[in-house]
Amino acid sequence: MATELTQLHQAQMAAVLGPDPTQFETLISHLMSSNNEQRSQAEAIFNLCKQHQPDGLAIKLAQLLQSSHNPEARAMAAILLRKQLTRDDSFLWPQISPSTQSSLKSVLLACVQREDSKSILKKLCDTVSELAAGILPENGWPELLPFMFQCVTSENFKLRESALLIFAQLAQYIGETLIPHLDTLHAVFFQCLSAGSSADVRIAALGASVNFIQCLSGASDRDKFQDLLPLMMQTLTEALNCGQETTAQEALELLIDLAGTEPRFLRKQLVDVVGSMLQIAEADSLEEGTKHLAIEFVITLAEARERAPGMMRKLPQFIHRLFSILMKMLLDIEDDPAWHNADSEDEDAGETSNYSVAQECLDRLAISLGGTAVVPVASEILPAYLAAPEWQKHHAALISLAQIAEGCAKVMVKNLEQVVSMVLNSFQDPHPRVRWAAINAIGQLSTDLGPDLQTNFHHLVLPALASAMDDFQNPRVQAHAASAVLNFSENCTPEILTPYMDGIVTKLLVLLQNGKQMVQEGALTALASVADSSQELFQKYYDTVMPYLKAILVNATDKSCRMLRAKSMECISLVGMAVGKEKFRDDAKQVMEVLMSLQGSQMDADDPTISYMLQAWARLCKCLGQDFLPYMSVVMPPLLQSAQLKPDVTITSADSDADIDESDDESIETITLGDKRIGIKTSVLEEKATACNMLCCYADELKEGFFPWIDQVAPTLVPLLKFYFHEEVRKAAVSAMPELLRSAKLAIEKGQAQGRNESYLKQLSDYIMPALVEALHKEPEIEVCSNMLESIE
Repeated sequence: MATELTQLHQAQMAAVLGPDPTQFETLISHLMSSNNEQRSQAEAIFNLCKQHQPDGLAIKLAQLLQSSHNPEARAMAAILLRKQLTRDDSFLWPQISPSTQSSLKSVLLACVQREDSKSILKKLCDTVSELAAGILPENGWPELLPFMFQCVTSENFKLRESALLIFAQLAQYIGETLIPHLDTLHAVFFQCLSAGSSADVRIAALGASVNFIQCLSGASDRDKFQDLLPLMMQTLTEALNCGQETTAQEALELLIDLAGTEPRFLRKQLVDVVGSMLQIAEADSLEEGTKHLAIEFVITLAEARERAPGMMRKLPQFIHRLFSILMKMLLDIEDDPAWHNADSEDEDAGETSNYSVAQECLDRLAISLGGTAVVPVASEILPAYLAAPEWQKHHAALISLAQIAEGCAKVMVKNLEQVVSMVLNSFQDPHPRVRWAAINAIGQLSTDLGPDLQTNFHHLVLPALASAMDDFQNPRVQAHAASAVLNFSENCTPEILTPYMDGIVTKLLVLLQNGKQMVQEGALTALASVADSSQELFQKYYDTVMPYLKAILVNATDKSCRMLRAKSMECISLVGMAVGKEKFRDDAKQVMEVLMSLQGSQMDADDPTISYMLQAWARLCKCLGQDFLPYMSVVMPPLLQSAQLKPDVTITSADSDADIDESDDESIETITLGDKRIGIKTSVLEEKATACNMLCCYADELKEGFFPWIDQVAPTLVPLLKFYFHEEVRKAAVSAMPELLRSAKLAIEKGQAQGRNESYLKQLSDYIMPALVEALHKEPEIEVCSNMLESIE
């Protein structure tokens, strides 16, 4: 049978690599087929050729690239050649004979000269760069650089552009091999960036210059390229003047790259460069995308403070201009009815891309420049916005206050009274979206300026939030007021809260009975946080509150109420922990029974109940201590299952056009490693991290009572010390290690170790310690390293 197979294989290879070019072209077109079977057969034959006839395959691909009339086939040949010639596990170059290597090199260069299609030419340049990156440092392609220098001075703009595209990639891959040609490259880039060149050549020269400047380690070398900067900027302004915004956006992206990695290169001409960028951001006639990139450039420079400290702070006039631009963008918001009628707090109808870019940039600007630079500007601009007649201006002022609070906290705390009164005045604004923004600002300030805000202004803030909860005409405002109570009480001592508890708890109970689910959810979160902050002082309200909470837990069974039920679990478990075991014991049994029946039911993968339930069980365990042991046999199996979840990963090639579609699913995070793009479903990672944290929590709480589970938990968590997809998973696994050893030690000492003795403890320690030490060597995050060292102690 095996020989028949090989004969068949040989026949297939002979056919596709034979003299008739159509057979090979058909094979290549089948590689792109949407028919799975056809594609897999073609892949199998292609891989056979690669394995057994690398020379024949390389020559066929080169011929296809050189002589096919079908542009798709030429494009595919360029891509496949690049993949075979990339220096990785399947690197084909060493497998092929010197004569094939030599003809491949000349075919590639001949194609660069002859190819007419712009998109194929770009792919060809990629292929040449990939191969050169692998063989040029060992002098494996002596003809290449002379060829490129010849192209780059050619009268033919297409050739110039190709050579510059290759230079740009080589600078990225193997910049050090180009450094001997520094002066020549400077002259070349200067000439190609100058006015006589076409727009395509100039943008390619800009890319090559930026990449080359980034690979120069010495400041004196970089300084030689200083005189290119005005030309680089000119490339951008001329593209804009000619209405070529796509080219301008390409130029902006390259300059942003430079601002992030080599901000000092811009220092000498900073005023001109930043001035031009702000001019672009202020230009009404330009596309939003172009203006957003110009803003991104200035913010990137502000953020580059480690590489160029204080550079932007020296330009206060620019901070003022940028702040004004961002404030103006915040006005781009519509009063959309969908916002008022929303069922969820996440609904942001009426917000535009201008609005969200401005929000993000204000936050980044404040964090990178700090309060000393930003607060004086805000103090000058915001009062005028608050005094204006338009609701959008009031809204913008409040949103910007909330956005800059984190970065400006130290300075804002000194002017707290002014800040708080500014916000509280807007609680009476006639427009509900402004009142919402005021509540939002108080919530954010409670987090960023706490506990000073809580200590000094509780007498103003809490009554204002309480009265906002009475706004029955505007459920969005009510729900947000309840959420802000959460932010306020997280940074607050029980003594401050106590005098207001009667009023707040009464209002929250009224909201719990509200018909709008979003308001009920807000009330549950707020009650949970008030209980958590006031601890045993909450006992006074327990008998009134708990029946409502249990009713929601038992009755909210519809799919549309999943989040409401999940929040009721959170609230019940936090209230239970606050009031303590004695008070909670009787209700705890009932609650556990509901949770146990839910645990046994079939739930959708995206049901929030799962993660909330894992956390609720752990809190109930903390509250009940050893009384929780009988429930462990119900809790542990699903918890171990969640901790053992495999990450849901999609891998594509980094340059594939089939991007992992992030827009449809916000819960996918992408990272690029080498030439692979990896997409990971974050919801799976979050559930896994929660489960690992809970395991740690049970081991910590139940001590020797956790012993029966160690044999299952240790092999689950030890491999996760090196789970590089998610830092929280590693942290939890690290924290659990000493708890597992402690649990085993106590169980053996107290004779509760099911007959196991000291040798079991040694065995467990011998399994855990080397794994911890090995993980420590490979750990990329400093914080996790220090956790590991603590665990080892």
